[in-house]
Amino acid sequence: MLSQLPERRMHWIRWILTVGWLLIIASLFYDPWTAKLTTPDHPWSPLRLSESCIQVQGNCLSEQPYPLGTTLFWGAIVPASIFILLVFGHELWRRICPLSFLSQIPRSLGWQRQFRRENKKTGMVRYELAKVRSDSWLGRNYPYVQFSWLFIGLCGRILFFNADRLVLAGWLLSTVAAAIAVGYWYGGKSWCQYFCPMAPVQSIYSEPGGLLGSKAHTSEQLITQSMCRTFLPDGQEQSACVACQNPCIDIDAERNYWNSLSKPETGFIRYGYVGLVIGYFGYYYLYAGNWNYYFSGAWLRQTDQLTSLFDPGIYLFGQAINVPKIIAVPLILGICTAIAYGGGRWLEKRAKSYYRRHPKELSLETIRHRIFTLCTFGIFNFFFIFGGRPLIQLFPWAVQYLYDLGLVTLSTLWLYKTWRRSPDLYSRENLANRFRKQLEKLQLNVSQFLEGRTLNDLNTHEVYILAKVLPGFTREKRHQAYKGVVREALEEGYINYSSSLEVLQQMRQELGITDDEHRIVLEEVGIEDPSLLNPDRQRSLENQIRLSGYRKSLERLLLLQSKQVAQGSLDPGSLQDSATIRSLRRQYSITSQDEEWILSGLAGNASSVKRAEFLLAQLSQLIDCYRVLNQPVLYDHKAVLTLLRENISHKKELIVRSILETLGLLQSDPAALGLAQRLQQASPAILGEVLDQGHWSDRLPAAILQCLTQPGEMPVFCSLEFSAQATLGHLETLLLDQNPMIQAAALYVIAQLDPERSQAIARDQRHPFNSPLVKATLEQLLALPSNASAHPSLTDFPMLERVVYLFNSDFFHRMQSETLIALADRAEVRTYSKGDLITEAGDTCRELLLLIEGHANVHYQTGAEVRIEQLHPGQTLDELEVLAHSKSENTIVADSERTRILAISVDAFDDFLDHDPDFARRVLELESRQLQRFVRSMQSI
Repeated sequence: MLSQLPERRMHWIRWILTVGWLLIIASLFYDPWTAKLTTPDHPWSPLRLSESCIQVQGNCLSEQPYPLGTTLFWGAIVPASIFILLVFGHELWRRICPLSFLSQIPRSLGWQRQFRRENKKTGMVRYELAKVRSDSWLGRNYPYVQFSWLFIGLCGRILFFNADRLVLAGWLLSTVAAAIAVGYWYGGKSWCQYFCPMAPVQSIYSEPGGLLGSKAHTSEQLITQSMCRTFLPDGQEQSACVACQNPCIDIDAERNYWNSLSKPETGFIRYGYVGLVIGYFGYYYLYAGNWNYYFSGAWLRQTDQLTSLFDPGIYLFGQAINVPKIIAVPLILGICTAIAYGGGRWLEKRAKSYYRRHPKELSLETIRHRIFTLCTFGIFNFFFIFGGRPLIQLFPWAVQYLYDLGLVTLSTLWLYKTWRRSPDLYSRENLANRFRKQLEKLQLNVSQFLEGRTLNDLNTHEVYILAKVLPGFTREKRHQAYKGVVREALEEGYINYSSSLEVLQQMRQELGITDDEHRIVLEEVGIEDPSLLNPDRQRSLENQIRLSGYRKSLERLLLLQSKQVAQGSLDPGSLQDSATIRSLRRQYSITSQDEEWILSGLAGNASSVKRAEFLLAQLSQLIDCYRVLNQPVLYDHKAVLTLLRENISHKKELIVRSILETLGLLQSDPAALGLAQRLQQASPAILGEVLDQGHWSDRLPAAILQCLTQPGEMPVFCSLEFSAQATLGHLETLLLDQNPMIQAAALYVIAQLDPERSQAIARDQRHPFNSPLVKATLEQLLALPSNASAHPSLTDFPMLERVVYLFNSDFFHRMQSETLIALADRAEVRTYSKGDLITEAGDTCRELLLLIEGHANVHYQTGAEVRIEQLHPGQTLDELEVLAHSKSENTIVADSERTRILAISVDAFDDFLDHDPDFARRVLELESRQLQRFVRSMQSI
């Protein structure tokens, strides 16, 4: 709503409010005028002092005419801020807050602390803004710092500067100085995010959103809510975000709320604030012995409050309790804060108990959210019983009634709106909006289905229903749209490789996308941009906004310079050393990698061409790796080579598909024909298979399609001759793959060719090996004798061996690497001699058995006869009985001098079936095929 007010107008509003705020501070030093309005004999002022006795600890308080600075500040400005936060949300408050505005003075003047960064390879020097690191002490504990300042501030009000104008002025000016100092010391809105004592209050009243606040996650605007922004000379707005915090309340308050919902500091602040507010207002009664002291506003006029610091701080039942006020105030506020926090924790424990008894009704996150919602609703109305009341009581009763009715009505509407929110609803809306954007990119004709509405008018469910009925929304376009959603969510850090399957589950159900298709999309995205799936690289929406702001600023500068020199185009690299560019780099904290990525996409289809060239380079590497695996010296390691070859072939197919999609985007671009020729020459066999599988004739220009389908002039020659050094080099590139099975298998193959080199890799740890499988392989490599002449066998790597044989089995073939590794971790290998009994008819099947070496005979009892069938490596034994938890109907006997069996316990197998729906579905499909083959074999007898 108000987040879309033009920044130019808001800039003037901030100036007006800031000047007015500074004038109030100035009036605390000198104000000879407003005191006249409070004299008892003033003819018309409602603020004139009353002659009635206001008792404080049994004595009438002596009062004198007073300036109105403190009354205006505490009685009007502070309550107004609370009202704004609940009704309009933080997106208005953050844009008009004088302290936030003043904290940006160093940025406006270009006076901010910077760090010098030098590229050791190029010698280029860059300067980056200092920011609060998320792993620093402040980055981890800033909520407690802000709450501590709030606690100190409320204690200070009662003790020092509720009515003492000079002390209040000193406190406010020191706060202004602190905000400006933080604005120099750290970039962005670091004062608001990490230091401001008002920040906890903002999060409590304005999260997950104000009554009239906007929804950033469904907005079509690039600049949302109170995001840092600036306006250009032509009036257009541009992001000025430097990603000073992730997630950021200014970009998406609801996202920040759900992200912090389960954190312990969130509960402390929310529950503690309730007790702090109750303790603050309740103390006036405990101090004076009556409520008239507060509601009359006498505490705003008690200019000698410093003289009472060591007077009795508590007065109950007509007796003063001799606890100095300077001790009683923090003691009472601290006790109330602790009680409220304890009460909130007690409620949460009861909620957990409720969740265990009713697990399908409400999630624990939703229950905690609703507790927070009730706390905010209650403390808002409690606050306004007292907040601003000394001034409100000066109005007629009718006005007071309407005031109270308005507050209750607005807060009840806020309660109704907020009560229905949940993390799941937010996620559905978020993903539906992303999907809506992808539908718009496909340029489908949807007008006939919307009856005058646009895609933006559709709600979450209607978007998915539309996708199901659109005749032009083919399987390929559905795949393309889903892929766009996944890529965007990965870029913004909304999902990662591990969480994507669960987070996008409902969206897949709505679109009819299987888990296998989802994993294919992840592989495609990972091939096109490997950094998206890199677990060591942290991505965030805030960082994407920062880079987008820099890119737009750079584009604008390039456009201006091109107009000045009257040229049609301009090389972006020519501006890299200009003072303006250096200033922009500092402002947006741009690294060399950031700038390289941004510059690659400044001109038209340059980014698509660069991506295609990157994919062709990857394809060439994989082709060489595949050829290397056909070296005669490696033939004895067929099982490991099969794992590597099939995974590499799968990646080659995905790369070819991604290049074809890029050619579809380039269409008639001059570079497209050259890319198509290189693709046809690099991998004609896989290219032909992919072209046959999809409707590429509808997506590619005729010239490109002809180039891809006709053989090139030069015959394809695949040499299998590689030097030992080249072979090892290609194998080492496989260590960079994200699949831990490929990494571990590559390490094993390298150990066969050069054991010393494999051990050096294990010691060096240059590659980020995080998988238990790879770590176990490294440990086995290091355990090998350094001077051993014999090459290690697969049995020397127990974990890898189990994974390899599971992958090559008929039952588990092509299952996901995570599932195979987890199964291998809970499996064991057993060895039998010829004639040994493996299972006997009548035994309860407690294990799934996989034959990995040698042979075994299955003795089938058919009436009076016994039929014998021989099993070969890769086949499973008694899998149907294992799934049914029944007894074995056949006897299995080892038929080789060395027969090895891989055993997976029924309990472990059932655990995977219960907790991994994809695994359960795959097992069901496999068993269906096994049953069909078994029935056909029985029919042929």
